Formats: sequence, structure tokens, C-alpha cells
Amino acid sequence: MSQTEQPRYRRILLKLSGEALLGNEPYGIDSLVLRQIAEEIREIHELGVEIALVIGGGNIFRGISGASRGMDRSTADYIGMLATVMNALALQQALEKQGIPTRVQSAIDIKEVAEPYIRRRAIRHLEKGRIVIFAAGTGLPFFTTDTTAALRAVELGAEILMKATKVDGVYPTDPEQDPTAKKYDRITFTEVLQKNLRIMDATAISLAREQNMRIVIFNLKNKGNIKRVILGEPIGTVVEGIVHVE
Repeated sequence: MSQTEQPRYRRILLKLSGEALLGNEPYGIDSLVLRQIAEEIREIHELGVEIALVIGGGNIFRGISGASRGMDRSTADYIGMLATVMNALALQQALEKQGIPTRVQSAIDIKEVAEPYIRRRAIRHLEKGRIVIFAAGTGLPFFTTDTTAALRAVELGAEILMKATKVDGVYPTDPEQDPTAKKYDRITFTEVLQKNLRIMDATAISLAREQNMRIVIFNLKNKGNIKRVILGEPIGTVVEGIVHVE
């Protein structure tokens, strides 16, 4: 590790959307994108950072959209949880090809392919330098993977929750529809809720606010951004309890 590359965070939780794995594919997983993500994660792993991951399943199935088409919401959400397991296994394979030891822990019992989620075991894996990928959300319907990410970050004592998206931060309006919209560099949890910014669901933001879990929203498509956040560079938008100037 270079002396100039000192990670700002010792333990992080990285939230990836299922859509992040699409690349140029209409659905499923783009193997090139998967490899690129794995390579970027390897770079921060080599800095000695303890890494936990939560991944969505929207590239395969979204519970909310399934429910909107007439499917029972609970059933749709369980199908969505299984989609996250598929993504977690694919990401595990990509990371292990990079030489990184990993474990997948599932909130629903699928012992043939994943460990059950056990908090103490997950922490021990992190301490041993293994990357832990959390699959199947919370194991309960009506909760998103954003809420899972906030919950696991708090449970594990992560120093920051990093949400990788397709935009470079938080805006007051959709920057694609409103070119005058200016990105927030920093914003409070309360402002996010009051302004209904929808960067994460309200349950996740409320939990992060109660536990003072700092969140950074950044663009995954810009190569190297994961490492830049870890090194403390001003990337994306920071969401925290009290906005302050560092």
C-alpha cells in the first residue's frame, strides 16, 4: 500500500443495485461489468479495508414491480430476495477469481449455497480479511435492500454506508430532466426526508439517522470511484446528521 493511499475507513458496507450489473444487457448480468466491479473491490481490499456488500436483484426481478402487475406483494418480494442470492453468488465467483476470499450470507435458509446470516460470524469473516456478501435482504417482505444495507451497516459497526448508483450524487430534481439542478455535496438525513428526495427508502434513511450512520451516494460507472471514496476524496454526496465543513 502506498503511503499516499491511506484509507479513511477501516470497515465499510457497499450497497450495489442489481441494475449495476446490467451493463449494456437488457436484463441479467453483464460479465464485463461484473469483472470491473470485482477489480475495483479488490483494489480497496488490498488497502486493508474490511468490506461487506449488499446487492439488489432488480436486474432479474423487482418485488414492487411484480406486485404492481397483480402479484401478491409478499410473494413478489420473496422472488426478489432469490434474485439477490443469484447476484450474490455471481459476485462471489467474480471476487474469488480476483483471489479474494468471500462468504455469502443469506437471510433466508439456503444452506447448500450460502451461510445463514449470523452477525458474529460475519464480523469474524471481516476481521479475517474475507469479504461478506449479504443476500436475500432482511428475509422479510416489504423491506428493500436499501433498508438491509442500513441495517447491516449498523449491526456490523461499519464506519460508512456507500451506495453506488448511476448518478454522481443527490440532486433536488432529476438532473436528466432538469439540467439546472445542482448536486448537493452534503445534506442531512432530515433534509432528505423532508424534501422526499428518494435516494433511499424512508426506512433506511430513518435508521441511518437514528444511528448516525454516514452515507455517501456516488456514481459507480466512473471507474475508480469506490477507491476515491475510501481515500476520503470529495466524491458524490455525503448524507449525515449535521452538515459540517471538513
